[in-house]
Amino acid sequence: QVQLVESGGGSVQAGGSLRLSCAASGSTLSSYCMGWFRQAPGKEPEGVAQIASAGSTTYADSVKGRFTISKDNAKNTLYLQVSSLKPEDTGMYYCAARNGPCGSWSVLIYRYKYRGQGTQVTVSS
Repeated sequence: QVQLVESGGGSVQAGGSLRLSCAASGSTLSSYCMGWFRQAPGKEPEGVAQIASAGSTTYADSVKGRFTISKDNAKNTLYLQVSSLKPEDTGMYYCAARNGPCGSWSVLIYRYKYRGQGTQVTVSS
């Protein structure tokens, strides 16, 4: 059983940066697709970024050029560097993973077998 634990969230001012981490245990994730999605209060969850087992990445249009997803297979950890933050980036950020190819954003949000409890990001103007 894979367990995912996010960390690194916090409160920052617009324009600031954070580095979110997702530590995995229970299995090596080198063959997994891993991703991040977020949910703001009262809104539907939104896919943010994914990284395939081979390292290819996908980003939502809303975060392209500002967010960077990466992973360290040796540490079994997924990262999301979030920069040039905007108030609309506020929300709970979740990591998710599945053993196989990456899917669509809706698959990431609703169908990936493993997900963490989330880390809160709050951006003030």
